[in-house]
Amino acid sequence: MSRTAHRVCPLKRLSSARAKTCSPVRLMSSSTLAEEAKPLPSSPCTKYKARTHIVSTPSTHTSEILDRSAKYILPVYARPQFALSHGKGSWVWDVDGNKYLDFSAGIAVNALGHADDGVVQVLAEQAGKLLHTSNVYHHEWAGKLAELLVTLTAKEGGLGFSAGQTHPSPPSAKVFFSNSGTEANEGALKVARKVGKERWAAVKPDRNWDDAACDKTRILCFEHSFHGRSMGALSVTSNPKYQKPFLPLIPGVDVGTFNDFASIEALITDQTCAVILEPIQGEGGIGVAQTEWLRAVRQKCDEVGAILIYDEIQCGLYRSGTLWAHSSLPVECHPDIVTIAKPLANGYPIGSVLLRDSVSDSMTAGTHGTTFGGSPLACAIGHHVLSRLADRHMVAQVNETSAYLMGRLNLLPKWFPNILQSNVRGRGLILGLGFKDATIPGKVVSMARERGVFVLTAGSDAVRLVPSLNVSKEEVDFAVDVIEGCLGSL
Repeated sequence: MSRTAHRVCPLKRLSSARAKTCSPVRLMSSSTLAEEAKPLPSSPCTKYKARTHIVSTPSTHTSEILDRSAKYILPVYARPQFALSHGKGSWVWDVDGNKYLDFSAGIAVNALGHADDGVVQVLAEQAGKLLHTSNVYHHEWAGKLAELLVTLTAKEGGLGFSAGQTHPSPPSAKVFFSNSGTEANEGALKVARKVGKERWAAVKPDRNWDDAACDKTRILCFEHSFHGRSMGALSVTSNPKYQKPFLPLIPGVDVGTFNDFASIEALITDQTCAVILEPIQGEGGIGVAQTEWLRAVRQKCDEVGAILIYDEIQCGLYRSGTLWAHSSLPVECHPDIVTIAKPLANGYPIGSVLLRDSVSDSMTAGTHGTTFGGSPLACAIGHHVLSRLADRHMVAQVNETSAYLMGRLNLLPKWFPNILQSNVRGRGLILGLGFKDATIPGKVVSMARERGVFVLTAGSDAVRLVPSLNVSKEEVDFAVDVIEGCLGSL
């Protein structure tokens, strides 16, 4: 192996290093983060222009792992030539002991970071009691997690509930548990197709919902969307790169332009059974839906009897700073269905569909199902994770850290105007830097990794930052310092 020694400075040594080459930000303990404001830098950090995590020849251990993967694993992923071993909080280490700050959080999954003590404890305890039952039988945790999702939504806003308003006790909505976000979207589309057929039959004398003449089956999605890789979810993921090898996909899908009013007027018709969109697009470039546009989508859906689905798999569960990305919006912008997955169990696979009662009434025994979805283990972990994410101190920390990160990122277009677009995209801790040259984001992702930080691309022209929701300001400083070093090197 020829690799430079581990160079990611421990946090205790960051402040002295920054005094010479970076912005004068004084480090604080986690107990004082909320009490003192950290000053923003006056110039970009230059400490991380040089690469620190370079592999010229993989170690024997790493080579064995890579060779075995190449021999036996379907080669559908392009991955860097090292292998991760373990993590803690926002940090991960590879098998050779090199340390990285994970500002991708497993693609917005590890909301509480890696190897969280509470998650580990719940996982171990529940695995020792009841791991899997199938949905032939009840168990205690699915109902508890579903209740928490519904009551939090009623309290904090979403799905037709106004934040801070008094609602019936207990509030009413329904939950279906799946294994992933893709499966959640599949379930939501199935519900919308069934409801659409029933609504069609309700206004047609002597017609049944299963009549072959029913044409209320069309689905509208939007450009730059990402809803999953199965055939149904892929059909509403409007990216030719993903779709083309697998054509033909399911029929009856229309594609509109995000935040475009003309699209919804032209494409939401009496034949539309469902409209699916992300309030904040993740994979597509961190585009945020305009409030008035969402209001118009909701109104048009109501006019034609279409189901409105919000895919909050990446932007939901406090990543945007509120429970749902649409929680703070007027109820006139709210969906009929919300799909959920990524952070719900902090990396243990789970997805869910949250439905208004007016929609869920269509689904009866046998109309949908899953073998593994909603297992005792997944739901126990999900209940633990969601309870902690909903804690007022945690939500306050997310918003405080987001404001600090946004403050630092907003300086970058001013310092690097030839490289970056003028506005930072997103909100909360789902943020994106837009680049003027679409060939640059992929390079910046590689450069940041070579300096000890994981970030992601988004769409064709952005770098995405989706750290763990309990990321510290010290860790924000290190991540942005590295990005500044990368931009300075360009």
